[in-house]
Amino acid sequence: MKRILGYVMPYWAHLLLNVFFNLVTIFFSLFSFALLVPFLNLLFQSEVVEVVAKPEFSLTSDYLMGYLNYYMSNLIHDHGQRYALIFICIVLLVAFFFRNLGRFFAYYSMAKVRVGTIKDLRNDLYNKILILPLSFYHKQKKGDIMSRITTDVQEVETSILNWLEVLIKDPLTIIFYFAFLLSQSTKLTLFVLVLLPIAGLLIGRIGKALKKQSKETQGRLAGITSTIEETISGLRIIKGFNAIGYLERKFGEQNKTYSKSLLGVHRKRDMSSPLSEFLSAIVVIIVLWFGSNMILDGDNSLSAAGFISYVVVFSQIISPIKSFAQGYFNIKKGAASADRIFEILDAEEVITEKDNALEVKDFNTKIQYQDVTFRYGKDDVLKDINLIINKGKVIALVGESGGGKSTLVDLLPRFYDVCEGQIMIDGHDIRDYKISDLRGLMGIVTQESILFNDTVFNNIAFGMEDVSKEAVEEAAKVANAHEFIMEMEHGYDTYIGDRGMNLSGGQRQRLSIARAVLKNPPILILDEATSSLDTESERLVQDALSKVMSQRTSIVIAHRLSTIQHADEIIVMQKGQIIERGTHEQLIALNGVYKKLTDLQSFN
Repeated sequence: MKRILGYVMPYWAHLLLNVFFNLVTIFFSLFSFALLVPFLNLLFQSEVVEVVAKPEFSLTSDYLMGYLNYYMSNLIHDHGQRYALIFICIVLLVAFFFRNLGRFFAYYSMAKVRVGTIKDLRNDLYNKILILPLSFYHKQKKGDIMSRITTDVQEVETSILNWLEVLIKDPLTIIFYFAFLLSQSTKLTLFVLVLLPIAGLLIGRIGKALKKQSKETQGRLAGITSTIEETISGLRIIKGFNAIGYLERKFGEQNKTYSKSLLGVHRKRDMSSPLSEFLSAIVVIIVLWFGSNMILDGDNSLSAAGFISYVVVFSQIISPIKSFAQGYFNIKKGAASADRIFEILDAEEVITEKDNALEVKDFNTKIQYQDVTFRYGKDDVLKDINLIINKGKVIALVGESGGGKSTLVDLLPRFYDVCEGQIMIDGHDIRDYKISDLRGLMGIVTQESILFNDTVFNNIAFGMEDVSKEAVEEAAKVANAHEFIMEMEHGYDTYIGDRGMNLSGGQRQRLSIARAVLKNPPILILDEATSSLDTESERLVQDALSKVMSQRTSIVIAHRLSTIQHADEIIVMQKGQIIERGTHEQLIALNGVYKKLTDLQSFN
């Protein structure tokens, strides 16, 4: 709650307005209830004694009741009882109007608090997702993260922020109403104050298990979301491997477990309202019994009309007390979602930037890997890597899958940080540079083309501002993409679908290359950019890459060795270590691992 309130406090002005309008509502509520006594007295003619003396002003209900009796007495004396009855009805109508006007503005001001709080919380979650290291997502399901930023945030609004509204309004209502009741009958009110905590303790026992069960339920919902996401992404494989029945059973079991857990949460939460209402009814009945005995015993501190007014006001306290009890269960449920949200917000940002980080806009001399070791957990993925990449050179990384090639290049833009050793650009450790400047030096084209459900133009200009159409078209021409783009229905304004599914693999890859060309980076990273393409697409993409790589420092991870034979240096990696290095001719002459790899590909 303390952390959620931290998101609420920027909207303190609206909270104060909410408090003010709640006080307006309470005042007119009590005023309308106070009118009941003279109304009942007038109706039943229980008090015919004329009140001559005007009471002295004080901020008490005694003054309010005394003044009403005084005013009504004069009104009856001057105009008669029926006129006074009409007057009371009109005043009641006006009081109820202002009471409900106050309620409206209280809700109106609280809406800004609720919406603004959730907006800020969701923004922080999304920003955190953007900056967390890639290693964080190795341990998390995408569906679970999606569930936290959508379902869990919504649960915080419906549970905790609803209760926040109750927390402001209901205590004020209870305090002022009890003050009014005390002024009416101290003895009866003290009796009530003994009864209510007993009922409250009975209600509170149900909430203890609710938070734990709610957290389990949210976790199961995240599992369902994850399965749906994986199903949509892998539908081609699911159908191809006849796995529809298997996934139907898996989803059905998940859904059944979630529904069972959700049913338990609802039953516990829904029990609070009927239980609190039943306990409240018991309290009201006891109050009626006790108060009636006071009147029957001739207690002059409470008249019959005053007792009816007392019971009406007391019955109005029941609703906020019930609401407060219901809010207790809601906050237990919402706290489970808040826990899941703050697990992401509290996740360690492993990749951090120094306070006095250096700016870097150009790459001038060389990249150097010096005694670099990197590991996931306890297992070394890279070990004692020493490598120098001079400006303008093309370096190729080859070797078996899992040999550490992609990890080696992922360290350069600081997707991960080295565990031992250092990587330097122009003589400075890359951890000394501003992260945005460091990544600004690099363009990346991966095996899987990462495109977005947007236009061709926006995908090529992704991450850049104020880009001209001419610059985008020029980049597309270099990437051999301009021709097929112009054949599309709306050219550069054509939407390409989720992850570019409306395009072929070669077309998606050429858009990725165009994006790298437009960025015009001094360092180019190509991670098996042609390995998944057919021969014709590979030829077009390879031609585009050749244009892009000219006059740039390029690091190429290659699956097809024929594409990197002209590299300035070829690095052969195996089990996280460099085992061979040299030009194509030198490595062939060495007759080692590289020679075996080329022979195998030639044979195939």
